[in-house]
Amino acid sequence: MTYLLDTHYLLWSVADTKKLSARTRDIITNPDFRIVVSAVSFWEISLKTSIGKLEIAGLSPADLPTACTKMGFEIEHLSAGDCSTYHLLQATYHKDPFDRMLIWQAIRNNCILISADAEVHKYAREGLKLYTDR
Repeated sequence: MTYLLDTHYLLWSVADTKKLSARTRDIITNPDFRIVVSAVSFWEISLKTSIGKLEIAGLSPADLPTACTKMGFEIEHLSAGDCSTYHLLQATYHKDPFDRMLIWQAIRNNCILISADAEVHKYAREGLKLYTDR
């Protein structure tokens, strides 16, 4: 199985593991599962850090790709295919383009999205597979 971490879970996995449930921690550390982090999350974190909306204790946004790789996470780049087919996500439960692209990448690339966002479940109608323990 392949899991895509949303931005919250990425940050919690790298910098604030006490926010992860035991069940989520088991998934993230299970070598039988492929854990993927989108480049979109790095962009979101970098943007929010630059405008003062986010601070990561002990880390710079530039440190995150290396930290993820060391944890065994794979980096999912934002591909031309992801971008050019984004218009196929017709539902508009979210206006945030970062959330919408993560949702679309999960759908398009057949990943299970690990998300803390209560609204994301609505995208199941669009084909999103979702894991949440909140």
